[in-house]
Amino acid sequence: MSSNFGTLFRISTFGESHGGGVGVVIDGCPPLIEISAEEIQVELNRRKPGQSKITTPRNESDLCEIVSGVFEGKTLGTPIAILVRNKDARSSDYDEMAVKYRPSHADATYDAKYGIRNWQGGGRSSARETIGRVAAGAIAKKILNQVAGVEIIAYVKSIKNLEAIVDEHSVTLEQVESNMVRCPDAECAQKMIDLIDDIRREKDSLGGVVECVVRNVPKGLGEPVFDKLEADLAKAVMSLPATKGFEIGSGFQGTTLTGSQHNDEFYLDEQGNTRTKTNRSGGIQGGITNGENIVLRIAFKPTATIGKEQNTVSKEGEETTLAAKGRHDPCVLPRAVPMVEAMVALVLCDHLLRHHAQCNLIKN
Repeated sequence: MSSNFGTLFRISTFGESHGGGVGVVIDGCPPLIEISAEEIQVELNRRKPGQSKITTPRNESDLCEIVSGVFEGKTLGTPIAILVRNKDARSSDYDEMAVKYRPSHADATYDAKYGIRNWQGGGRSSARETIGRVAAGAIAKKILNQVAGVEIIAYVKSIKNLEAIVDEHSVTLEQVESNMVRCPDAECAQKMIDLIDDIRREKDSLGGVVECVVRNVPKGLGEPVFDKLEADLAKAVMSLPATKGFEIGSGFQGTTLTGSQHNDEFYLDEQGNTRTKTNRSGGIQGGITNGENIVLRIAFKPTATIGKEQNTVSKEGEETTLAAKGRHDPCVLPRAVPMVEAMVALVLCDHLLRHHAQCNLIKN
């Protein structure tokens, strides 16, 4: 089913943007992992609306409730249910969109597939659905860090034609969170903020690229052929709203190099471990992690719902125009950062459990 994700560490998200609430059910989480609503809330606060002048002004606290699966601060090994209630929905803002299709949005395709859609706030196609992913991602991050010391940091790499200079080896969460656009390059961040604010005033929107680096990655995660780790990562992040492109390692730039230029040559470090001199593979070779940093990038399109008048058609097949109302992000990138981290964490946690289940019996 389309609302389920994962093999051993599995999630099912539920809810609509203007319904009673949204959330997630997590199955396959190991027992005895210490987790609290406060830890999950930290990640949800990074995702929630109303953070700054460059995000949607929708006023939601996004407070999470752990309904099941956690007792005395530790996971039970049973399904974990997390709920966030909707508090500030303004469904009347979407009355016109009930009968007019937003250009480049999911309105027309949902009608074509189902013959019915919840037009209030976009329903299930709204980015509000990602609350469940981010909540589950917080638990996946905790497992990855506790078991293997894995660190996942995403940040805004570019917006329109502005591109940040970031060192993947030294970038910190504190640098990312130091400004409202979540770009660790302070000088570039201010230019991005100004650009987004300008486009917001014009009732338009912008897109860009989120880059994500994963450090302290164990070797051996990933499955050959159809479950290659980069394939699962691509599916995970490309399932996020507004995504239009995926790269890992050298990405499309690697196509301009020869094999001898692109290959990551091996060497032995001081401890006798096999390492690579470069990392154009992005930490994954043959679909399996090699112990180097995983580096990936995701392209997000400009927000589809904008206040500028555009040509469209109605549900009845009549040509018309639409200047969308409602509260929407002029650029999704700042709030997409924790979403990307969550999806990467879910994939890596799932593959970590699969790796231990498959390989440890033989090795031990």
